[in-house]
Amino acid sequence: MNLKEMERSLDEAKAKGIKVNSFVLINPGNPTGQVLSKESVKEIVKFCAKHNLVLLADEVYQENLYDDNAQFESCKKAAAETGLLDDDAIELISFHSTSKGLFGECGRRGGYMELTGIDEKVQDQLYKLASSGLCSGVPGQIMTSLMVRGPKEGDVSYEDHEREKVTIFDSLKRRAKIVSEGLDSIPGFSCQTAQGSMYCFPKVTMPEGAIKAAEEQGIPADTLYALSLLESTGICVVPASGFGQEEGRWGFRTTFLPPEAEMENAVKLFKKHHEEFTAKYSA
Repeated sequence: MNLKEMERSLDEAKAKGIKVNSFVLINPGNPTGQVLSKESVKEIVKFCAKHNLVLLADEVYQENLYDDNAQFESCKKAAAETGLLDDDAIELISFHSTSKGLFGECGRRGGYMELTGIDEKVQDQLYKLASSGLCSGVPGQIMTSLMVRGPKEGDVSYEDHEREKVTIFDSLKRRAKIVSEGLDSIPGFSCQTAQGSMYCFPKVTMPEGAIKAAEEQGIPADTLYALSLLESTGICVVPASGFGQEEGRWGFRTTFLPPEAEMENAVKLFKKHHEEFTAKYSA
């Protein structure tokens, strides 16, 4: 996290006439899979308070931490420890969901948002807006309740519930290692270890021929790469150019949710495709 870059980016937006009113933070990260330090989260909440930005904290991957040295720090806790809550100096909306994170029940459509430091009149309007639409289904509401207040030690289902959570987590941790290390081992790839969430965000070296071909088609080079990967292997990834990366960086976001055996085979397919793609556009 680079505070100077945040200030520079905000100044640039203002110079363009953009009225910046909010700051979106996804931690643990999507698409990078990185986890911000406690100090970095504190810098962000202070930055938002300083510039009167509503902080939208997407914290749905808070239990998905695979790096033993990584620690999740909620924005609300950081705001409390920096005195911003006592001073009513920050507007914060925190999100959590059963669709992502450790539960990963995408079809359940359950979750919540917590409003901190938000004017009561604004809260009333948000509540009215939420009430005018369809609410989460009963299974989604039950899942959200279970996520927030799971079985307690001594309850009949406690041991089974904890055992299943551990099994899911341990498998995700192994899959994160398989994919991040597997992609990083491919010549022409550079991939940081996924500290959390459920994504890897490798950098891919593109042949000049591919960059030129993409320009002729009016699309980014990594979009050309992603389409080629899909057609060749059936693997669907998201081009990194869609995430506002630095100019000249190419890559993609991929997840490691499929079973472990499938992820091991996927790494082989990534390598095979990259070799064929590079050969095709280097000729």
